[in-house]
Amino acid sequence: MNTFLAIVIAILAVMVVVSLVRGIVAFLQTTRLDLEGGEERVKMMQERQNKAMFARIKYQAAAIAVVALLLLIAR
Repeated sequence: MNTFLAIVIAILAVMVVVSLVRGIVAFLQTTRLDLEGGEERVKMMQERQNKAMFARIKYQAAAIAVVALLLLIAR
């Protein structure tokens, strides 16, 4: 059981990093030209940033819950 939970934690950690990178990429794609003219594209990019960062928070919360479960089991 401990091995399974450790694997789940590792998978969740990878998902956290992937969603963080996706959010950063979406942030970097919002260029100065987009801010000056393309209001529709800016809104789309902001939505992508928000979705990626919210996903990161969900994965972090899940990883913390699994770590707490692992600690309870190992007790």
